[in-house]
Amino acid sequence: MAAALAPAVSLRLRPFSTLRLLSLYSRTCTSNLPSSRSLPSPFHSALPRRRCLCTIITGALYSGETVKQEILENPKGELGERVGKFRRRLKVAEIKGGHDEGMDRVGQSIVVMGWVRTLRAQSSITFMEVNDGSCLSNMQCVMDSDIEGYDQVEAGSISTGASVWVQGEVVPSQGSKQKIELKVKKILLLGESDPSYPIQKKRVSREFLRTKAHLRPRTNTFGAVARVRNALAYATHKFFQENGFVWVSSPIITASDCEGAGEQFCVTTLIPSSVETTDTLLDSIPKTENGLIDWSQDFFGKPAFLTVSGQLNGETYATALSDIYTFGPTFRAENSNTSRHLAEFWMIEPELAFADLDDDMACATAYLQYVVRHILDNCKEDMDFFNTWIEKGIIDRLRNVAEKDFVQMTYTDAVELLLKAKKKFEFPVKWGCDLQSEHERYITEESFGGSPVIIRDYPKDIKAFYMRQNDDGKTVAAMDLLVPRVGELIGGSQREERLDYLEARLDDLKLNKDSYWWYLDLRRYGSVPHAGFGLGFERLVQFATGMENIRDAIPFPRSPGSAEF
Repeated sequence: MAAALAPAVSLRLRPFSTLRLLSLYSRTCTSNLPSSRSLPSPFHSALPRRRCLCTIITGALYSGETVKQEILENPKGELGERVGKFRRRLKVAEIKGGHDEGMDRVGQSIVVMGWVRTLRAQSSITFMEVNDGSCLSNMQCVMDSDIEGYDQVEAGSISTGASVWVQGEVVPSQGSKQKIELKVKKILLLGESDPSYPIQKKRVSREFLRTKAHLRPRTNTFGAVARVRNALAYATHKFFQENGFVWVSSPIITASDCEGAGEQFCVTTLIPSSVETTDTLLDSIPKTENGLIDWSQDFFGKPAFLTVSGQLNGETYATALSDIYTFGPTFRAENSNTSRHLAEFWMIEPELAFADLDDDMACATAYLQYVVRHILDNCKEDMDFFNTWIEKGIIDRLRNVAEKDFVQMTYTDAVELLLKAKKKFEFPVKWGCDLQSEHERYITEESFGGSPVIIRDYPKDIKAFYMRQNDDGKTVAAMDLLVPRVGELIGGSQREERLDYLEARLDDLKLNKDSYWWYLDLRRYGSVPHAGFGLGFERLVQFATGMENIRDAIPFPRSPGSAEF
């Protein structure tokens, strides 16, 4: 075989793309593929048929620079090929991006790959909109009936939802909706779309799209939500990394309840994890002599749960590395079907050592303004879409957050403000009550004209055990950051660093101190003042996009009675 092969073979292909197209092996659409005569004959005759077919497909899909595949000989005399460089594929966002919206590419021959949004044929010309998910805009492709591959259009194989490879020349658009379009020279069908495809041009409800969560990112709305969510995640890491924080991976399985609320999902192997689960008899679960579940026979030897927060674990690293943050999934078994709750959600939780509540509020303010500025600067097309179709005025609202000074006030002052308000609330207000969303929104939207507001120094009886007790003995050094339309977006506190106070608080709440032995150890060995906050990422996405239901702010929502996909 070595004698039949040239030392180096030049092919027009991108090596990484081969894996993407392996599924085309078994398809019967080989008639759509270019002739193998275009490949060098030595290469074609020497390689097995399947490998050659994949190379032919790849060669057809890419018309860019020549990539050299070298045949290498290892010390044992066996043959191998050098792995080529990863080459970033040209996407619609790059083609149509920039101040001139793609006019600088006029005359260039390019390849676009994506999914057909619309297809309309006229007497002598066909218009096709292709979207690759990189941006809201589609690439308008204009085709004559004599182009290579047009028979697939005539046969009805290319329809809405189908995936295609299109090669053509960028030309100025004759229409008013875009500045450029693609004059197609060649089209190749990659994957057909069945007529039952549910994402058509007509508008459908978001409730319906939640039942099609595997396809809804192909819509304008959910594609835009996904891109803004990605930008917020990127900006989150960027902010903390630029400010000297270390990212820490907190555990998903835990034996402690951070919030002390008991709304946790149990993790157990006492119930079989196979198909037998549905047929398991309760009697098969091991029990103690008292008839209670014998947790000592479980996987971890004691009850274990999905975490509701990474905060307690984050504190351990903050007391060693100074400033850290966690960013990961958390879970809460709260039987709530409201538009504000999820059973599975992501949390951002920074912890700052040698810090007090003032430092905590300053960090939360800086973080929120940073990520909001980032999406306003880098997601303009998507934000314009939300401003037009989802929530009119959202850009101005976000700009207020990014530019205005944040106001802080005590819980006591906030209650007094609400009691004086000339508005009837659904939930009555009194000192010691937990502020509801209607109270929080009134404060930030009406009392302070859309400016974000931080409420601090809450009654200790409505806050978690780990919050530092203030000198008055009635309140704790806690804070909630309120924003228009949402209410509470961030909750944080200075942590209780004094061992005796923390132990007393655990006793007051009848929490088992043995479960928190390691957390108490942090107060025994070099305790320091420290603070942190938590931010529900989906709530941030909801705030940034204007989506009314939080289940539309996460790719695959988990809620009571719903764990599909």
